[in-house]
Amino acid sequence: MRDPTTMAEGRLELAGFAAILADEARGLSRRWFRTPVAIDTKPDDSPVTVADREVETALRRRIAERFPDHGIFGEEHGRDRTESEIVWVIDPIDGTRSFISGWPVYGTLLAVLERGVPAVGVIDMPVLGERWTGRAGAPTLYTDGGGQEQSCRTRDCRRLADATVYTTSPDAFDEAGLRVFETVSRQARTRRFGGDCYIYGLVASGHIDLVIEAGLQPYDYLAMQPVIEGAGGVITDWEGKPLTMESDGRVVAAATADLHAETIAAIARATA
Repeated sequence: MRDPTTMAEGRLELAGFAAILADEARGLSRRWFRTPVAIDTKPDDSPVTVADREVETALRRRIAERFPDHGIFGEEHGRDRTESEIVWVIDPIDGTRSFISGWPVYGTLLAVLERGVPAVGVIDMPVLGERWTGRAGAPTLYTDGGGQEQSCRTRDCRRLADATVYTTSPDAFDEAGLRVFETVSRQARTRRFGGDCYIYGLVASGHIDLVIEAGLQPYDYLAMQPVIEGAGGVITDWEGKPLTMESDGRVVAAATADLHAETIAAIARATA
């Protein structure tokens, strides 16, 4: 069994390097933001730009230089040594549709997995200048647009009827999933749309209470786990199971355990 102190020190080092990577990604993506970039369509019909590819290439190079034995799984360039004990999971531009339309809520996501379990997660918002950093066993840290850092906490919302719920887009759901989302979200006090990775940061900082999404990939959700959990929230799949590389892309992030439990039960009833 690994020494807990050594593990904590290792995660602190990884989180520090993740911050360096996020700084680099921020500068790169902003060079292309609101400029006329070519847009390609991937096999899944999602858009991709030179910014997505170049940011991931730069991050991969830096990780390989610093940690040559670590694995990497990125949205644009796939898997490399993902059987390694430590694997970096990268979404260079989460919210490419936002990015190409000039909407400043796109982000960069970085997760570090230890034996398949997210140990470090970073949500960075390049244009807004905000960042959330989660580390297993430590409080989530929020950095504002002025560079001031402090710990953050989810809101104490325990009932779905009192919750503000977000999802990025109803277009992300299939027909059955949209019926479930409609049924569950209509029970909340308020529901809103849009935000990509930003909405998970807003849960961690106590501004909204619940996120329900589907159609996500591992690089879309694995960074969220240390951020949400370190702020006091709960994040799982729609069945209440922990998120892994093999999860089906349906995600619930809730401010409290009570709200999470009620939401999972409501999803189960809507699915039955």
